[in-house]
Amino acid sequence: MAIPLLEYSPSSQNQRVEGYEVPGDEQPRIYSSQNLLSISEVDELIEAAYRQIFFYAFAADREIYLESQLRNGQITVRDFIRGLLLSNTYKRSFYDLNSNYRFVEQTVQRVLGREVYNEREKIAWSIVVATKGYKGFFDDLLNSDEYLEAFGYDTVPYQRRRVLPGRAEGELPFNIKSPRYDEYYRGKLGFPQVIWQTVVKSYIPQDKQPKAGDPALYLNLAKSINPQGNQPQQLSAQNVDFLNAVPYRKIQG
Repeated sequence: MAIPLLEYSPSSQNQRVEGYEVPGDEQPRIYSSQNLLSISEVDELIEAAYRQIFFYAFAADREIYLESQLRNGQITVRDFIRGLLLSNTYKRSFYDLNSNYRFVEQTVQRVLGREVYNEREKIAWSIVVATKGYKGFFDDLLNSDEYLEAFGYDTVPYQRRRVLPGRAEGELPFNIKSPRYDEYYRGKLGFPQVIWQTVVKSYIPQDKQPKAGDPALYLNLAKSINPQGNQPQQLSAQNVDFLNAVPYRKIQG
């Protein structure tokens, strides 16, 4: 028997505040499959989904089969998001390298587009991860009333109400606020690394750098040869026997 979701009280966050949205450069662009007219717009929607879930997708991280299904209308955007969450990339990058509490925090940010309300919500969803596994956790998030009301079946999740009118700065993006690895795994993987340079590098302007054929380019090569020649002989004219040194032809009788 599954344990029911622990109740938690929502806190007042930006996405719960009703207000007039003022367009701006930091306003998130909403990608929905309902208003796609060209192939390029479908590509942009797919890239937006990768940025939201993975932050960045390398060629090896892309789910080609899911992309094909989405392009052909066989699955919805919500199904595509679920496929990205169930991928090996997301499991390896977030579930395997974080505690349940941090994994819940990062997944709520990416799927529901908001911060967790409090520690009680972290505990509630962590219990779901422990009892149903991360797959059951994803299903409960995607089937929740909050997700369906905010994004439905056709909209890519995004960080909701990151910027409010009348504020100088908005909330930090989730990928900056919550890095992929926590402090324990950052130390285990050996980063961030502090590298001290013992040699001061000098800057040479481009117009003063040696051109092709300049002898300065071959100075280090010439120094590395280190030729070993014979010592010059010390001769004097008084020590040379000129009569015997000059070749001559013997006369045979």
